[in-house]
Amino acid sequence: MRSYRRHRLVVPVLLCALALLAARPATAPEEPGNGTDTGLSAEVARLYEEAAVATQQYEAGRAEAEEQRGEAQRAEALLDAQRRHIAVLQEDLGRIARAQYRSSGGLPVAAHMILAGSPDGLMRGQHAFAQADLAVNNAISKNRRAEARLAADEAKAAARWQALEKRNAQLAGLKADIEQKLESARVRLQGQADAAVSAGACRGAVRLDQPEKGFSDGDWVAPVETYELSASYGSGGARWSHRHTGQDFAVPIGTPVRAVGTGRVVRVSCGGAFGIEIVLKHAGGYYTQYAHLASVAVDQGELVSPGQWIGQSGTTGNSTGPHLHFEARVTPETGSAVNPVSWLAARGVSL
Repeated sequence: MRSYRRHRLVVPVLLCALALLAARPATAPEEPGNGTDTGLSAEVARLYEEAAVATQQYEAGRAEAEEQRGEAQRAEALLDAQRRHIAVLQEDLGRIARAQYRSSGGLPVAAHMILAGSPDGLMRGQHAFAQADLAVNNAISKNRRAEARLAADEAKAAARWQALEKRNAQLAGLKADIEQKLESARVRLQGQADAAVSAGACRGAVRLDQPEKGFSDGDWVAPVETYELSASYGSGGARWSHRHTGQDFAVPIGTPVRAVGTGRVVRVSCGGAFGIEIVLKHAGGYYTQYAHLASVAVDQGELVSPGQWIGQSGTTGNSTGPHLHFEARVTPETGSAVNPVSWLAARGVSL
C-alpha cells in the first residue's frame, strides 16, 4: 500500500521563482560543502527545501502552460465553429438565390413588375429575398468580426503558452541543478554517517533551522512529510531475525525526520543493526524510535515538540536502501514494539 503526504509550501509568484531560488543565500553558519558536519547537514536540509520549492514551481508552470495551451485550442475550436456557421449561411443564401432565379425565370425586376399579375405578390417576394440577403450579409459581417477577434485572442493565448513553456524550461533546468547538488550532498552526508557508525561514536547534534510547524503540544504527526510506505510491521524477510518490528518510510537520504509528538530524547546512539538512531519518550509511557539516520539534530535529554526536525534520514546500519525505520514501543528497548500504524492512527495520524 502506498501513501503520500505533500509539503504545505506557499507557492510564490511564478515569474519570481527563478530570482528567488537562484539568489537565495545559504543559511548554514559555515560555508556549505566545506566538509564540516554542520555545514553539510545544513546544506542538505536547505537543498531539500529548495528542491521541493523548485518542483512545486515547475509543476505550477506546467499546469499554467497547459491551461494556456487549452485556451488556444478552445479559441481554434470556436473559430472552426464560426467558419462552419458562415458556410451554412452562405449555402442558405445560395439556395435562396437559386430558388428566386428559377421562380423569376432570370428576368430583370422591372420585367417581372410589368408581367406580374399582382404587383403586391411580386414586391412581397422581392422583399423576402432582400430581407434574407440582408440577414445573411449581416451574419457574415458579424462572424467575420468575431473571427478576427477570436484569431487575435488565439494568437495571444498561443504567445502566452510559448512564453510559459520557455519559462518552464528554465525552471526545469534550475530544478535539475538543485537536485544534482542535493544528490551530491546526500552522498557526502551518508559517508560521514557511515564513518560515525563504523567508529561507534555519534558526532553530536547538528542543529538545523526549524520550519514553521503550526503544531501544538497535543498534536501528533507522521515522522516524515512526504514518503512511500515500504516494509510494514510484522512482515517477514531474511533481513530480520523474526518479524519486522516497525514501519519503514521510503525517503531519500537527508530527508528531515520529525518528532511525531511531544517527548524527551532518551537515546541517541550509533552502531549496530539500527545504525544511527534516536528514541523519544512520550506521555503515557510510550516510546518512538527513528533509525538508520544520516544525522541527528537533538541531544540526549532534550525536550522536543511535535513536527520538530530531530534528524535526517539515511541508510546506516542493517539497511538495504535509504529509508526511515519507525517504531512505537512500550519500553525504550528493542522487543517491546507495537504496531506503529495503529498506534499513530489512534492519535489521529493516518498513514
